[in-house]
Amino acid sequence: MTHLDEQGRAAMVDVSHKTATPRAATAEAHVTMSATLADQLFAGDLPKGDALAVVRVAAIMGVKRTPELVPLCHPLPIEDVAVDVDRTDSGARITVTVRVTAKTGVEMEAMTGAAVGAVTLYDMVKGLDKAVTIGPIRLLSKTGGKSGAWQR
Repeated sequence: MTHLDEQGRAAMVDVSHKTATPRAATAEAHVTMSATLADQLFAGDLPKGDALAVVRVAAIMGVKRTPELVPLCHPLPIEDVAVDVDRTDSGARITVTVRVTAKTGVEMEAMTGAAVGAVTLYDMVKGLDKAVTIGPIRLLSKTGGKSGAWQR
């Protein structure tokens, strides 16, 4: 495991020998809700206001705060974050794409952004429907680095 030192203790991966290269990752989070609630959400007709705008900002903030939340993540100079919230048959899909030129990838940043966006959406609608659920949250793709491109 790369997150363990010779004594088996948790350690941040040493990337000092690596070259900074362009990297990107995309993750998604699904939020399941009733069709009536989804109608309200995407019509902008929620009592708490424009939930979609709040979700986008929360996802971006989640990306930027990832090293504070995930103990062994490197702080990275995030160059771009794109957040989309789309309607699905079961509710909403939050998609987060993160881009950086760095010595390590941004998979955790993309997944954290999607997760924070989903939790924020839940917070915005929980008073209207207690049955809202979150999941799955998953990585869809990543590019760059030694291991190259990967796509679900």
